[in-house]
Amino acid sequence: MASSIGNEKSVNPVLRISQLDALELNKALEQLVWSQFTSCFHGFKPGVLAHLEPEVKAFLWLVLWRFTIYSENATVGQAILNIQYKNNLSQTEKYQPLSKHQKLWYLILTVGGRWLEERCYDLFSNRQMQSFSKIKTCINFGAGLLKLCGLLNFLIFLQKGTFATLTERILGIRSVFCKPQSVRQIGFEYMNRELLWHGFAEFLIYLLPLINIQKMKLKISSCCSHIAGISNSKNTLTAHCKECSLCGEWPTMPHTIGCSHVFCYYCIKSNYLFDMYFTCPKCGSEVQSLQPLKYKVEMTELH
Repeated sequence: MASSIGNEKSVNPVLRISQLDALELNKALEQLVWSQFTSCFHGFKPGVLAHLEPEVKAFLWLVLWRFTIYSENATVGQAILNIQYKNNLSQTEKYQPLSKHQKLWYLILTVGGRWLEERCYDLFSNRQMQSFSKIKTCINFGAGLLKLCGLLNFLIFLQKGTFATLTERILGIRSVFCKPQSVRQIGFEYMNRELLWHGFAEFLIYLLPLINIQKMKLKISSCCSHIAGISNSKNTLTAHCKECSLCGEWPTMPHTIGCSHVFCYYCIKSNYLFDMYFTCPKCGSEVQSLQPLKYKVEMTELH
């Protein structure tokens, strides 16, 4: 019953970008599995896996093959993208799963090929004997020829859109969609909100440096003091010469700016250098001239 249902599946061609994405997902999964496996040996002596690394990798890829290609006719990357392999050697256009021979040859060409390449490189990398030079040359020539065939296969894949890898072309397996792909409906409400927010944020970033926040605070404090009903009789030099209008402490080197209030020299000088349009926080008067307070007046007022 299951086989009859599987045979009734229609073939849906896969886009080139989807096949390439599946290959990249497979590579990312292999790197993740290997990094997680090697992290288990961080507490051991360095180089424990160095001599058996090709065999360990081959074993891990064998486990992945058992639970992906062998059982599901699809790699992990293909399963994520709703893709699976189809037996392209069958005469019918309906979906046909991979045969056992195709699955076994896929294991040999992928896992066995990578294991052979890594192991041969380790065997002949440090040997300088003349008896192994011809074998090493033949192996290097074969590896280069396979890479060249892979490049040609990739160029054909870009033109026709089938058989993304050389292994798929040799075994006659093709990537198809498991289920028909529906038309994607994209909503732009979220994108519109993001664009509006980014535009508003850029406007604030441009506007905030132009606003003199300190001057606004001084204006507000001045208006609040007037609303509170402070009489003009208290806004005299004699009433405010004992405290700085900015820091509220006893004025150090007292200075005036032309109004009836007193400031520490460092307080008024730093604020005036920061803002040339500085105004008195008590009365709102602009700086006319920065002059020191006369000591005679100060002493008479203290008495």
